[in-house]
Amino acid sequence: MASGDGRAVLVTGGSRGIGRAIAQAFAAQGDRVAVHWGSSQALAEQVLAELPGSGHVLVQADMADADAVGAMVDRAAGDLGGLDVLVNNAGVFTAHPPLSTSYEQWQAAWSRTLAVNLVGAANATFRAVPHLMAAGGGAVVNVSSRGAFRGEPNNPGYGASKAGLNAFAQSMALALAPHDISVTCVAPGFVQTEMAREVLDGPGGDAVRAQSPFGRIARPEEVASAVLWLASPDARFSSGTVVDVNGASYLRS
Repeated sequence: MASGDGRAVLVTGGSRGIGRAIAQAFAAQGDRVAVHWGSSQALAEQVLAELPGSGHVLVQADMADADAVGAMVDRAAGDLGGLDVLVNNAGVFTAHPPLSTSYEQWQAAWSRTLAVNLVGAANATFRAVPHLMAAGGGAVVNVSSRGAFRGEPNNPGYGASKAGLNAFAQSMALALAPHDISVTCVAPGFVQTEMAREVLDGPGGDAVRAQSPFGRIARPEEVASAVLWLASPDARFSSGTVVDVNGASYLRS
């Protein structure tokens, strides 16, 4: 375990939405959190100021920039005094319906989506592994999506990136288990965040909420609770799993 009180946790995309809730959940149980941000410094600073406890830090990187990601992970570990948990939450969601998107827009959407959602997470994990090993083990939790399983017809690059993230996590689970490092995924459906507000407050909002028999969508804190458990030592033997947090809106066998 990293030096100091609690665990050392890096949350990518921690400046808003699900990432913010995840950072708050870890901090609330006494962990030290590195809040990563890409372009929202002011929001990240607000998250940092609201975290309970002490020893929290901010780190910045464009997740599509491999060198920046590597430096960011190393800085987080250095500032926190080690690293016990990596949460790969950072992601982008750009609409690119295949029948109404130009070829140039299509290429740009796929390139950016895969670079951030999949390759960025892979690079962060690669650079985190030596720090996790130095801590004697730890956990990597990836924030995937229901879209990896049911498909995303208007955002096919997003669905593909999340399906790839699941496969990547399972490969790394096999590779890292001998070092007592678990690698898992949590797969939410719609979550009550700023990113989803336009859809939820629009004419299709009721239909989205009706997808779940609960008649609502997930709260960010519910996703954070799943991440918190997957990152715990008690969940180490669940390595390789994908936990659905979609309110039974999509059931897979």
